[in-house]
Amino acid sequence: MLQRALIFSSSNPICSQLSTTAPPDNTVFPKRNGGWIIPFSSYQLPAFRFRNYRRTLLPPLCSASDSAANRPNMASQDEQDPRISNISSAIRVIPDFPKPGIIFQDITTLLLDTKAFRDTIDLFVERYRGKDISVVAGIEARGFIFGPPIALAIGAKFVPMRKPNKLPGEVLSEEYSLEYGKDTMEMHVDAVKAGERALIIDDLVATGGTLSAAIRLLECVGVHVVECACVIELPELKGRERLGGKPLFVLLSST
Repeated sequence: MLQRALIFSSSNPICSQLSTTAPPDNTVFPKRNGGWIIPFSSYQLPAFRFRNYRRTLLPPLCSASDSAANRPNMASQDEQDPRISNISSAIRVIPDFPKPGIIFQDITTLLLDTKAFRDTIDLFVERYRGKDISVVAGIEARGFIFGPPIALAIGAKFVPMRKPNKLPGEVLSEEYSLEYGKDTMEMHVDAVKAGERALIIDDLVATGGTLSAAIRLLECVGVHVVECACVIELPELKGRERLGGKPLFVLLSST
């Protein structure tokens, strides 16, 4: 079922692969003004925003969805937590990186702002302290930035979810789909135990592919995934719909 399409056009550079010659794909349909439409499923979108997104991160943005069937609930119902605005302001938005037409959310500037970085960690810790979480699973690579301090603060162990061939010893693997092919996520076989309660952390959720792979990888050994958490969500890519009803908590949402 056609859900979304990339538009290739020299006059409308929505994505990086600009061309005035139709790409070699038998599913290409002609488009006016010398461009083409290439359909693909929404889950195959790369984890970056396109030109039709605003170039800012917008509070009030601290939200959570308890399941795919529930509407997102505001974490601060009555008034916006001032820390959210501070975090949003600390994240740099870079157009045309790493390719033309892509708008990149650069969290390195957040890491340079000690108050905003601490506020980010504190908001997650306040949510998960006392929830009996014994595992914080961080997705490579930027989940490794936020996961360890959260794990230490709530008294949980940190488990890295890595790209293939990065972990020594025996590993468990889970394959997932990318825009043009597949990738694999791995963790050590002895990192977790059946019955443990886990939080999955990453910096950004776009299509939800990596989060859903992490959920499957943990659940295959009997771990209960309590929630997924990210600093930023790109809601128009509908990543939370791929999480199988698992709750998703985010601090910032981009529209």
